[in-house]
Amino acid sequence: MSSDFRKNSLTLLDAIAMGTGVMIGAGILALTGQIAALAGPFFPFAFIAGAVVTAFSAYTYVKMSNAYPSAGGIGMILQKAYGPTTVAAGAALLMALSMVINESLVARTFATYLLRGLNMPRDTWLVPAIGVSVIVFAWLVNVAGNRSVGWLSVLMAALKVGGITVFGIAALWAGGVSFEATGGQQDTGVTGFFASMALAILAFKGFTTITNSGAEITDPHRNVGRAIIVSIAVCTLVYLLVAFAVGSSLPLDRIVAAQDYALAEAAEPALGQTGFYLTVGLALVATASGLIASVFAVSRMLAMLTEMRMIPHSHFGMPGVIRDHTLVYTVVIAALLTIFFDLGRIASLGAFFYLLMDMLIHWGVFRNLRTQVGARGWVLLTAIGLDAVVLAAFAGMKWQADPWIVVIAVVGMVIVFGFEHVFLRRHPPEAQHQHSA
Repeated sequence: MSSDFRKNSLTLLDAIAMGTGVMIGAGILALTGQIAALAGPFFPFAFIAGAVVTAFSAYTYVKMSNAYPSAGGIGMILQKAYGPTTVAAGAALLMALSMVINESLVARTFATYLLRGLNMPRDTWLVPAIGVSVIVFAWLVNVAGNRSVGWLSVLMAALKVGGITVFGIAALWAGGVSFEATGGQQDTGVTGFFASMALAILAFKGFTTITNSGAEITDPHRNVGRAIIVSIAVCTLVYLLVAFAVGSSLPLDRIVAAQDYALAEAAEPALGQTGFYLTVGLALVATASGLIASVFAVSRMLAMLTEMRMIPHSHFGMPGVIRDHTLVYTVVIAALLTIFFDLGRIASLGAFFYLLMDMLIHWGVFRNLRTQVGARGWVLLTAIGLDAVVLAAFAGMKWQADPWIVVIAVVGMVIVFGFEHVFLRRHPPEAQHQHSA
């Protein structure tokens, strides 16, 4: 396997499939119930609000990718915004870690749906064991080569979008648009709704995968932005359709109780046993393929950060090139998170890391690059403000419900930036290492 990047190897359709393929996975399969637990009966609208915040955030990535389409992706944006500094390296590493965290979320979602389909307990050691197994499977597919990953990603993206859309339409057709979720008693207020947006935003963050492939997309100065916009729009429609379908099939208390497998729980009353098993099968395909695409994207990002001298690297005696090694690092970290954290904590940790990184990107572009890339300052500041409100609400809710995950997130951020500070002082980059097309 090579770590080289090929220009014009991805069409606009390929890029859209990549973005939607990474987004539609745990985003809708695992997070629907968690969002409902925070937002209450208005949880479908949390997806709309999350899409709005994501749209403001995507503006920055589109402007930067149109101006500097690069295989460096997030790392390139941060390095251009801040230079080879602790802030740039730390934020880039936070992004990579949030993507690895998402892999463990997807892996545990796969295990949860599989056990639900087999009618087996979902609070046993089997969840992490199955989760680690599917992570290893994703690693084996990636080791087989980029062509296998690319072909499978496009095929699975079509199956996921089509299959989940069919589920939503069928559930609404069978149950009617009665929206049973309004009958629940859970009401967390405005703060809960804003907090739920953090998880909704997490369901959309897969669009950044497109940014990381900018140099390989045909006509990247135009198509990177187009792919980001289309993939977010497609996912918004799919998420809304599914959220209303789940809300029309189940009362809110049942959605919250089955938050780790809400789609499967909603399929049975609406579509019967056959629909239930088809939904479980769809969930397994969606999570497994999403994990394969995510492992590919994260290992690629870590390889680029290594080449940009933003993180250290050691091959530990392993053969192959840098991306072979980063594949191993990716699956090992994801497996450890899968073993030690449940779905709720995994999602929370990913939301904390991603939102902070996102704010740092907007601020860096606002201060140093908005003129060069033609970005409107008020849009960048609005993106920062929206992220800040959502992050504050989410942290407040989590501090009341699970203070340990807030402590873990803060400590993790301190360690990341402290580590990068020491690394860059001891190994200063030889030059401003740019990766552009």
